[in-house]
Amino acid sequence: MSSDLVRLARAWLDQDPDPETRGELEALLSGGDEAALRDRFRAKLEFGTAGLRGELGAGPNRMNRVTVMRAAAGLAAVLGPGRHVVIGYDARHNSDVFARDTAAVLTGAGLRASVLPAPLPTPVLAFAVRHLGADAGVTVTASHNPPRDNGYKVYWGDGSQIVPPIDVEISTAIDAVGPVSELPLGSPDDPAWTELGEEITAAYLEAVTALPLGDARDLRVAYTPLHGVGGATLAAAFRAAGFDAPEVVEAQAAPDPDFPTVAFPNPEEPGAMDLALELAGRIGADLVLANDPDADRCAVGVPLPGGGHRMLTGDEVGALLGEHVIRHTSGERLVATTIVSSSLLGRIAAEYGVRYAETLTGFKWIMKAGSGPDGHGGAGARLVYGYEEALGYSVGSDAGLPVHDKDGIGAALTVAGIAAGAKRDGRTLLDLLDDQARRYGLHATSQLSVRVSDLSLIAGAMARLRAAPPAELGGRKVESAEDLSLGAGGLPPTDGLRYLLSGGTRVVVRPSGTEPKLKCYLEVVVPVTGDVADARARAVRDLEALKLDLAAALDLQGV
Repeated sequence: MSSDLVRLARAWLDQDPDPETRGELEALLSGGDEAALRDRFRAKLEFGTAGLRGELGAGPNRMNRVTVMRAAAGLAAVLGPGRHVVIGYDARHNSDVFARDTAAVLTGAGLRASVLPAPLPTPVLAFAVRHLGADAGVTVTASHNPPRDNGYKVYWGDGSQIVPPIDVEISTAIDAVGPVSELPLGSPDDPAWTELGEEITAAYLEAVTALPLGDARDLRVAYTPLHGVGGATLAAAFRAAGFDAPEVVEAQAAPDPDFPTVAFPNPEEPGAMDLALELAGRIGADLVLANDPDADRCAVGVPLPGGGHRMLTGDEVGALLGEHVIRHTSGERLVATTIVSSSLLGRIAAEYGVRYAETLTGFKWIMKAGSGPDGHGGAGARLVYGYEEALGYSVGSDAGLPVHDKDGIGAALTVAGIAAGAKRDGRTLLDLLDDQARRYGLHATSQLSVRVSDLSLIAGAMARLRAAPPAELGGRKVESAEDLSLGAGGLPPTDGLRYLLSGGTRVVVRPSGTEPKLKCYLEVVVPVTGDVADARARAVRDLEALKLDLAAALDLQGV
């Protein structure tokens, strides 16, 4: 076995406070498992704008107490003594431990730490940062990643996720941290360490129930938190807003870090919504709702005229929420979405004379569309709504955005209000989508997503597309090909490619920032001159043709 590898592992053991990961590492050393050791020490989890995220285990290439304490020490060094940080966590394995380690390191470094009282949704933490006037926030969560993962996300004082150059400053400070066994640590007895109470959730609920929900409340809802932490908070929000409590999928109601009923705890993954859809059919639900495990995302399903239910796409929900917010706000407003989301929000904004911004992928960038802590963008316009197609929405009102991040609870509540209003009028969300198609043209979106075990396959596919951009996709001419890594439309550089095709068709190809996936985002725009159903059928055919040609261009068959 490599002597350098053994030296690194022994040095890690000397500082690791966790008996479980120490035992894991000692077993690998005694068993001479060089491959497993090399996997844990060949690299380190890199701290970026998404913070940290990775598999639990020993070593710098895993999520563990040493990795988390180093991250907290780096954050403390950038903020400096006397600053205030709010800390939240979900119900994943070790999330509570990592949260306490963060508080110990921060208070030991002379900062103040306020810890949320229980595993709570990520939007509650994002809300708490601004509500308490803190300088930063940390939430321990891996969102919708597999059960063996955990993560560490940092928010700045405006309540939104960090963006460059703050991430680089924190990463550099982390690299300068010595052995964590030498860090001074605070304790819950220290005056600088505060355990928050239920008043934080109460304040959050007051803010989200003040959103434009309308006054209709007759609605039967089937809901799943997907074994995550959203259930209790969503139920409390519904009660506070005057709705009946949703019917909850019993097998998925309680937080469970092993997510036993789903292959991936992500509402977008095949099979994840099966139990919720089954419940919806059994109770005759008017609406199906789901949160991902940390409840910052919201999935929506609707009844079909012939029976059964179907899930709406993130873009469909994004357009419904966007027009609803615009209709229920006033003054100089700004709405924003990302380059991989539908262009429909821009059409809606133009129709109402509202400012529109398109950003890089990720809610951290959507929130930066409204520069300044009060969410004001150019020419005094205030950000009242943002969304991304991956089921993330931040819904605001004339009072502003309660959460400067995606909020699956506030979004679910607002969708329920829209659905209840439609039901009172004898209509459904599908009818509202048809109204939008007739008014703005049918904007149909889909994805081609390829999961890989070898990240070099993604790099190879991107290199091939850059070297030889397709001239035609799905029978449509590629009118322009943009390499987003060079910057486009005033946006910061990002690893991605965007193709603009005839007839308003768009294709964006990019590696996922959180999973080993290559993701392709497709949009076609079909004018509606007759039956909307005919336009939808045409859109399905056009999207399938795009997928076939794009899959061939990627040359990743058999992955």
